Amino acid sequence: MSLDSLTTSTLLAAVITFLICGIPFGLLIASKRGGIDVRAVGSGNIGTTNVSRSVGASAGILTLACDAGKGLVCTLVSSLVISTVACGGQLSSVLPGGVCDWSMGVVYAAAILGHVFSPYLHFHGGKGIAVGFGAALGFMWPVSLGLLVVFVVFAVPTRYVSLGSIAAAISLPILGWAIYHPSNVFVILLGIVAAVVVWAHRANIGKLMRGEEKRFSFHKTSDGKPAADDEGGSR
Repeated sequence: MSLDSLTTSTLLAAVITFLICGIPFGLLIASKRGGIDVRAVGSGNIGTTNVSRSVGASAGILTLACDAGKGLVCTLVSSLVISTVACGGQLSSVLPGGVCDWSMGVVYAAAILGHVFSPYLHFHGGKGIAVGFGAALGFMWPVSLGLLVVFVVFAVPTRYVSLGSIAAAISLPILGWAIYHPSNVFVILLGIVAAVVVWAHRANIGKLMRGEEKRFSFHKTSDGKPAADDEGGSR
């Protein structure tokens, strides 16, 4: 194993991941499907919830698929490339609990940071939940499923998408540690990701605390277009 090749391949994968995951699919889909700038309506966020609210369920689902998909592709390909280039093809070396798991921790963080701080939108973006789920699915699927369970447990009964998103973010380093017992660096990187996602939901946290957060549901507006009545948790 070459430390130089590991460092170089990790940094290159992280940069490419940041750029790919920064692609604002929600903004592009809302513009194409509804002819609107999703940043100027609803919560102003480019994620799934606000696209669903502003354009409709199908556009929201497509946004969710694209945001999760870009994370999935980036971590899946990165884990294969890094392990091949620097670890003699030993994929387990870069997965959580492996001797070089920090490398994929860096790539995972880059995926979420790219989405939240999109380089194409003056470093503004979404809130990181969908891309975080997809990126986790690419190299640590049990954690990804755990995040989904936590999200459903908190979001479905309350219909607060933001609450489910925040709870899932907080659970990320806990699930990563409990399932894999990875390196301390990997857990710290998951903690940074969790903090960034919670920070991205800071306005929603304030609304939840004040009792002002609206619950998610679809309804028809007077002009027949689908909308939703929530203000929270767009991803």
